[in-house]
This record gives sequence, structure tokens and C-alpha cells, in this order.
Amino acid sequence: MPADAYELLGVPRDADDAQIKKAFRRLARELHPDVSKDPDAEEKFKAVAEAYEILSDPERRATYDRYGYEGLRGGGYQPTDFSSFGGLSDILDAFFGGGTGSSFFGGGRRGPAQGGDVAAQVEIDLADVVHGTQKEVRYEVVDRCSACNGNGAEPGTPIRTCERCGGQGMLQAVSRTPFGQVMRTVECDVCHGDGRIPEQPCRRCDGRGRTLEERTLKVEIPAGIEDGQRIRLSGRGHAGDPGAPSGDLYVLVRVREDERFVRDGADLVTVLDVPAPYAALGHTFEVETVDGTVDLDVPPGTQPGEVLVVRGEGVPTLRRGRRGDLRVVVNVVIPRRLDAEQRELLERLAESMADGANHHDEGESTLGKLKRLLGRQ
Repeated sequence: MPADAYELLGVPRDADDAQIKKAFRRLARELHPDVSKDPDAEEKFKAVAEAYEILSDPERRATYDRYGYEGLRGGGYQPTDFSSFGGLSDILDAFFGGGTGSSFFGGGRRGPAQGGDVAAQVEIDLADVVHGTQKEVRYEVVDRCSACNGNGAEPGTPIRTCERCGGQGMLQAVSRTPFGQVMRTVECDVCHGDGRIPEQPCRRCDGRGRTLEERTLKVEIPAGIEDGQRIRLSGRGHAGDPGAPSGDLYVLVRVREDERFVRDGADLVTVLDVPAPYAALGHTFEVETVDGTVDLDVPPGTQPGEVLVVRGEGVPTLRRGRRGDLRVVVNVVIPRRLDAEQRELLERLAESMADGANHHDEGESTLGKLKRLLGRQ
């Protein structure tokens, strides 16, 4: 029994036509043989193509929702036989019309196809976010064979015209589609659309004209980049057909967690432990920043949870470049253990404050105190 059609496309059961079509296009691109390394890519594509064939037709979808695949089979439905199609691009043509399917991979069916995109990932530290950096990225890419320059022939050997298609690279074929039998132009299954066949295949690439290469590239990471953002490098992806551009390289940037700070937009947030006497009397502390330390004055009477700001010690914004601030949350530390002398001093302090005088903020309501303590003010 095939997997659930909605699960195959990765859409909810109440998905509309646009969501279903978008999901199918995305999966079609992922399963393209120039991009996917999965040897079962074509079989998986056929499965999602059948799911799309069902869910894109209102009557079939309604039957499937009520009775599943068995209900469709009982009503005479049979999935499209894809064995007569020349490749994944031809299968896409059956759903979206001539040439449309191939456009998912960079070009029209009759024209040279653009290369597929490649994804890579780099990790950086918070200091790299503040100042920007350069990282080396290693990734694999399908490139034109350097020995045969992409023509698939052993250097110095002839290339003859394909006898099956007469050098056209295309064949006329009658195929059964969800909309009936149609006459379509398909890629030649012998020369694969090139119109020529090497008499002696290139030994380096086995006549494919392409090889899998490992590349190393230095990528500029701009200051202010966010975790999870991607950098696009045009033309650094898989090689396209002769005369067509290469795909793009997308570099996903991950920012390692820094135990000292939490990022909030362009600001950084940290915590400063302040002993209770210093919170009452005031004191100057050294506060750690991304670039080192700075002196921070804690004024007398500072309360737990108060936020002190150090200007310009945050991270820059991508567009403006201006750095945000460092927000320092004061954590007033109450001692858990006291020696005899310390206890005596605190008892004397407590007695001196028991005279009924108001040593706290005047006029602050209970609700105001709760909001302040909970960080809402």
C-alpha cells in the first residue's frame, strides 16, 4: 500500500490547490538527478507524482479522502505509467504542460538547463557576528569534466551524430497522461538530448561529461548576521548544460551559543551579580563585553532586576551597521551563610531600619512592584 498522499507531499489534509502544487514543485526539484544523490530518487518522484495526480483532481481527491487508495482502484483509477517518459522533466511536462516542468531545473525543455543549487553550512561565534568574518566552506558539486570539457568523449576521439534522433536530441512520442493520450516531444533516450554520441567515452567521467568535485570557497560573513540566515553566491552551484549558467550556492549560517550573552535584536543581554551591600551603597563593577570589559557604575539603592545600559556594546545591524546596546540585568545576591560578625552587623542594620522610616521607593503601588519584579517595566 503506498504511503499517504498528503504525507508524501508534506501538506495538511486541508491544503488548497496552490499549496499542493507548490509542494510538488519543491519535491520535484529536490529529486532531480543532478541534485539528489539518492539512488531511489526517480522512484520517490513517481510516488509523489502519483500523490499529486490524485490530490490535484477534485473528484479523485474527494474519493481518496473518503475511501483511500482502494476506493480509487475500485472506481477504475490507475496511476500514470511513467516508464515511457524520457526522464523526470518529461514527467513534469505531463502535469504542467510542455516545457513547464523543465523550468523547475533552470531552463525550458528545448533549451539548455541551468545547474541545480547547492547548500552548505558554516558555524560562527558571537564575536564574528559583531565584527564580521571570513569562513572557508567545503562542499561537493557536479561540474563539467575537466578532461573532456563536458562533451563526454575521450580527448582526441570523434563524436558522431546520434542515429536514433538524427542529431535533434528529441523524439516524438505518444504518452498516456492524466488528461488522455497526447503527442509530445521527449528527450532522446540514447543521447539524452545532446544529439551526439562519443565513439569512445571519456575515461575520467565514463562519458557523462560531468564529475562530482569537492570545492573549497572562502565566504564573507557580514557583521550583524542572524542565526539561520543564508548567504547566496550566484553561479557556485552545480554546472548547467553547455550554454546554460551554473546553479547557486546557499550558505546557511549558524551562530554558536555564547553562555555570557543572550541576543535580542541588535542588543545583547547579560546578568551582573551584585552583593546586597553594594546594591544599597553603590559600586563600580567590571562588566564583560564581546570585546573585553568595561566599568559600570551601579548607583546606590539599585533594586533586583533593574536594567543598566552600556551604549554601543551590542551587535551591529545588517543594513545600518550601527551597534546596539549591552543591557545588564542586576541580580542582587543575598548571602546564604554568615559568620558571627556579619550576622551582628546585619542585625544592627535591621534594628536601625526598624524605626518606621520608609527606606523604599515612595508611592509605588503593589501592582507596580509586581510588574517591576517580573520584568514588565
